[in-house]
Amino acid sequence: MTDVVGTVAAAAGVFAGTNVDDLIVLTVLFLASRTAGRPRPWQVWAGQYAGIGALVAIAGAAALGLTLLPDRWVGLLGLIPLALGVRGLVAAFRSADDAATPVVASGLVSVAAVTIANGSDNIAVYTPVFRTIGLGDTLITIAVFAVLTAVWCALGSWLGGHRHVIGLLGRWGHWLVPLVFVVIGLVILAGLL
Repeated sequence: MTDVVGTVAAAAGVFAGTNVDDLIVLTVLFLASRTAGRPRPWQVWAGQYAGIGALVAIAGAAALGLTLLPDRWVGLLGLIPLALGVRGLVAAFRSADDAATPVVASGLVSVAAVTIANGSDNIAVYTPVFRTIGLGDTLITIAVFAVLTAVWCALGSWLGGHRHVIGLLGRWGHWLVPLVFVVIGLVILAGLL
């Protein structure tokens, strides 16, 4: 039972860390839905699920391809999210603009496309995680991702009603995401020890 709880907690952390930027985008999309009528709320929800589903499928396929990699080398995949995090921190230090530039979409397909386009970090993190945790834990992780996608959409909808929240997320989100990636990379690399 404690293994399941640990898997759920780890999956929640991985999802939150790789989707902080999506929360910002979702907030903007729901705000646009309220003010401009497009995209419609159901399109944001369905597009987000389609996008996350595609990212999980791509990462799962990549993880299966990595079964050819010897187990003792799998932990080195932690270098990917670590490098993304370090790159993000360097970009945040260099950036004179503290606000993230949101991408606005107008329908289901464009919401899914934004989610996928914004998801290279998801694939880079999910692939080594799926490769190292085994089938049972991967299925639990995917179920947690499905539940948290709903939570993210609901939270984005709620936040989309509060304009000042967008400013706060835009101000700190570019620091939070890279820091989480660094932690995820270090945890994966710690598996080598």
